[in-house]
Amino acid sequence: MSASAAATAVINLDLEGPRISRHLYGHFAEHLGRCIYGGFWVGEDSPIPNEGGIRLDVVEALRALHIPNLRWPGGCFADEYHWKDGVGPRSERPRMVNTHWGNVEENNHFGTHEFMALCELLGAEPYINGNVGSGTVQEMSEWVEYLTRDGDSPMVRLRKANGRDEPWRVRFWGIGNETWGCGGNMRAEYSADLARQYATYCRDHGDNTLYRVASGANGDDYQWTETLMRQISCFGCEATPRTFFQGVSVHHYTLAGPWEAKGSATAFDTDDYYRTMASARRIDRILTGHSAVMDVYDPGRKVGLVLDEWGTWWDVEPGTNPGFLFQQNTMRDALVASTHFDIFHRHAGRLVMANIAQTVNVLQAMLLTDGDALVRTPTYHVFEMNKGHHDAASLDVHLRTTAGTARRTVGDTELDTLSVSASVKDGTLLVSLSNLDADESAEITLDLRGGRVGTPTARLLTADRVQAHNTPAAPDAVAPRAFDEVAVTENGLTLTLPPHSFLTLSAPLAA
Repeated sequence: MSASAAATAVINLDLEGPRISRHLYGHFAEHLGRCIYGGFWVGEDSPIPNEGGIRLDVVEALRALHIPNLRWPGGCFADEYHWKDGVGPRSERPRMVNTHWGNVEENNHFGTHEFMALCELLGAEPYINGNVGSGTVQEMSEWVEYLTRDGDSPMVRLRKANGRDEPWRVRFWGIGNETWGCGGNMRAEYSADLARQYATYCRDHGDNTLYRVASGANGDDYQWTETLMRQISCFGCEATPRTFFQGVSVHHYTLAGPWEAKGSATAFDTDDYYRTMASARRIDRILTGHSAVMDVYDPGRKVGLVLDEWGTWWDVEPGTNPGFLFQQNTMRDALVASTHFDIFHRHAGRLVMANIAQTVNVLQAMLLTDGDALVRTPTYHVFEMNKGHHDAASLDVHLRTTAGTARRTVGDTELDTLSVSASVKDGTLLVSLSNLDADESAEITLDLRGGRVGTPTARLLTADRVQAHNTPAAPDAVAPRAFDEVAVTENGLTLTLPPHSFLTLSAPLAA
């Protein structure tokens, strides 16, 4: 047990670090459970308000997050998806079986045109994951051509016949997904060769320059990353990496226990909570490890690290299809997200994109839908409260804690229970603070150096217990509120952060 924590966060306002790409706040929508059908897509004949079949209350809620990109159609589904089955008149599209997720029949009513319409409604860039596991080089090359080429060609004529004259801009392309597992159970060397081959035939058409992301490692498999990096650069050399692909991915999920018994999303105890927080903190070590490998082959950091699947993974809610991965979302999940973002900000020099799994009704979702009801989850509120960090300049934060506080022993590890990050954009400071201690508050001093700030405003997200969550009957059980208990001092700001809480503090920089 720890006593009430006391900590000082030293922030140098005049020493800006790497830019925090807005794409670190990306999202993921797979044909899995009710993410697409019933989540984003209800069909044009639905009584639920929609535009061309796309559910408008979902769009409205997500637009408030300023989501920068949306990854689709998978995930594991991507490597059994053949895009030509999802274009043309919906009544003529062939059906398929979604063998990965629930073994349900897929009618392909939500395909390429519907996804691009969704991205336009959201104001988000599309991130399309191509089929390497069961597809062909030609298939993926033609998909790029179909979406992005102007003028005249076989795929352009097909696109126009399907109702779209002008090409879209689609920068982000995933070359396969989890090729080490559901995407083909490949060896790293074979997967790396395929990444080079597929990337070669995914062409830049006109001024649409592709950002190709090679299917990368599972968790801390640093050898996989090294195998990929050897395809584009040499050990310790200063040569500019070859341009087969511009990014490599990594996936990591947060669990409280073993994969076979992940535990309940809502019925958990304090020990489960702390194990979850310790698991969440592991992403810092994982990103550090992959970055170190990449630095050896790419010291100029031309190649980006892409964490395009992350989040909590619990046992499905009782009574739901096990293949649909529907889980509730509590204050615990919100603190997993806030902790991840602080870590992402510190890795902004190499980490260029991250995509939470997933956006609606699956895993650590932003939104839960039930018929015409829509619920914003605690995780949703973390994304909304943090959106001021998008494309901001990161600031180094040096956290000093009083001896014996702000730390919990979790198994054979030590968990730091305070997490903080800061950035500056358009003359405004934004500080994010998380107190992971389930029971004790934390007295925080923000020692602001190299500048002064004006009157601060703050918002707090917490609840009476870490298991608290939102439902259609209680949609605001966990919701942000104004926090007025910030004191201005000669050298900065002070506040007391309640147990299991997340706070954002914004202040204008003084001239």
